[in-house]
Amino acid sequence: MPNAKLFNMEGKEVGNCALSDAVFGIEPNKTAMHTVVVSYLGNQRQGTQSALTRAEVRGGGIKPWRQKGTGRARQGSIRSPQWTGGGVVFAPKPRSYRTSVNKKIKQLAMRSALSAKLADNEMLLLDSIAVEEIKTKAIVNMLKNLEVSEKTLIVLADKDEKVYLSAKNIPGVCVSYVGMLNVYEVLKYKKVILAKDAADKLGEVYA
Repeated sequence: MPNAKLFNMEGKEVGNCALSDAVFGIEPNKTAMHTVVVSYLGNQRQGTQSALTRAEVRGGGIKPWRQKGTGRARQGSIRSPQWTGGGVVFAPKPRSYRTSVNKKIKQLAMRSALSAKLADNEMLLLDSIAVEEIKTKAIVNMLKNLEVSEKTLIVLADKDEKVYLSAKNIPGVCVSYVGMLNVYEVLKYKKVILAKDAADKLGEVYA
């Protein structure tokens, strides 16, 4: 069972925390993580791109010049793809980029991402993450105390409006909670700061 040092918001070590071996101690599956990230990014795309093919552009119905005798290359229409204002070859059309991934692969990918972060010493566990009032300085001080300067993901057990709004204006810092956490977020940010109750909840959800 993996163990992690437990810190408080002042950056002081306050003990150790035993984490779920099934969630934080597995061999990361890169294929599963790649599949889920590609699916996630594809599902964010609108797929509304569109361009006109040669058959759809307006004009060009008459041959611009006679076939022979001009010394120029033969042309049939001024709306051919090689002409400015002509149609587009293999023009993109509206389509869906949505793909589905089964639940087991999603869970494996999340466990792999969390295990990889812990194994690479890119995860910090805090006994609790809470602020008395909405104040950006409180989160800035927490990051400073923990000596974290990279892009950081703060994970809470449940939605906390005060913490979310306090961290909202800090560049490179994102706040998420267990119910909304996804593999892309975990891998995107260099550091993951995890509240202890969030770690326990992740152990229950993905075990």
